[in-house]
Amino acid sequence: MSRAFVTIRTEADREKVIRWARGVPVGTRTEWNSPRRSLEQNKIMWARLGEIARQVDWYGDKLTDEDWKDVFSASLKKARIVPGIDGGFVQLGLHTSELSKEEMSNLLDLIDAFAAEHGVTFKETELA
Repeated sequence: MSRAFVTIRTEADREKVIRWARGVPVGTRTEWNSPRRSLEQNKIMWARLGEIARQVDWYGDKLTDEDWKDVFSASLKKARIVPGIDGGFVQLGLHTSELSKEEMSNLLDLIDAFAAEHGVTFKETELA
């Protein structure tokens, strides 16, 4: 097996990983990741980004939901920014799809704090 992914949801999944680990050659790399963001967190993020996009002018410009996602992600991760090939700037290496549940929670907290500072009101969407 050259590559395998298992999300451990049950004891049977855990046992499968243990069996695989016993059979792999020495030198095999293993990576453990925290649970990814939930679909509910993702839904809340996009709802809030949409409200911010509608309600906030950013230095005289209206940003899209996607633009705001980039702004908040860059702030959360302290992103590196480099000059673009044709002018402007580019943030490097950020994808909210790779955030853990905890990181996504931190991102939502950052969005909420920004919204409060800028008078944004949300049509409330809360985590269950």
